[in-house]
Amino acid sequence: MKTQNNRTGILLMLAAVFVFAAQDGVSRLLADKYNVLLIVMIRYWFFAGFVAIIASRSAGGIRPAAATSLPWLQIARGVLLVVEIWVTIYAFVKLGLIATHALFASYPLMIAALSGPVLGEKVGPRRWAAIFAGFVGILVILQPGFAVFSPNALIALAAALLFAVYGLATRYVGRVDSSATSFFWTGIAGVVVATLGGVFYWEPMAPGDWIWMGALCITGALGHYLLIRCYEVAEASAVQPFAYFQLVFVSILAVAFFGETIELHVALGAAIVVGAGVFTAWRERQKGKRVTSVSTGP
Repeated sequence: MKTQNNRTGILLMLAAVFVFAAQDGVSRLLADKYNVLLIVMIRYWFFAGFVAIIASRSAGGIRPAAATSLPWLQIARGVLLVVEIWVTIYAFVKLGLIATHALFASYPLMIAALSGPVLGEKVGPRRWAAIFAGFVGILVILQPGFAVFSPNALIALAAALLFAVYGLATRYVGRVDSSATSFFWTGIAGVVVATLGGVFYWEPMAPGDWIWMGALCITGALGHYLLIRCYEVAEASAVQPFAYFQLVFVSILAVAFFGETIELHVALGAAIVVGAGVFTAWRERQKGKRVTSVSTGP
């Protein structure tokens, strides 16, 4: 049995979300010049290579990593993630980094709300209250009925919903497949779809932009590596709340490099959404402790 080190796990999670924030900043920069599908295609070429290297170095090599009893669902997960990335980067351009991430932070609440009907998990009244509070936070960000409401905000919400469905599918396949198998199929199915979508938008990149493209590929691989290490050394429920620091890091980058501003209603709504998400993660951890206590006995 592995020894859990939650302190190290928290540090790794913070490092991972910082790297992902940098990745989002580079994506936003490149998406101002090039088609989103082209950017994601090149990013996935590198990511698929990274996945293949990880799989080849695991016990038994690539064949055990690729073995799955749910191939079509694994492929569907890979497709979902690519589409979610397309939509998210498009939202960065249309809505901005800060507002997109403020709305995207609602995806754990969507997972909690859908886990009952989709996965048959029990969602208690306290978690339903947190979900309700989170969606109140979304309304605060959106300000429906006001002139400042942007229909582009619906793009960010669509990205959050896609990622929530991807998360639910990942939980479902996790009941029978290992995390290494899911990771393998995420990269392999994803690169096929990303290439089919991006190849029609190929265009030469300026030499300087290839440097940014290289940074995008490296940050993507590094972020996933840090996340893998995080979940290897720590309990998921202990480190998950710290994933919300990505919103903080993204906000700093957006203000410093893209001239975005943090509007009061976005900050307030994001605080409500994040607070509800942290409470939901805490309730899941408490539930997990109770289940462990019952299964192990006194």
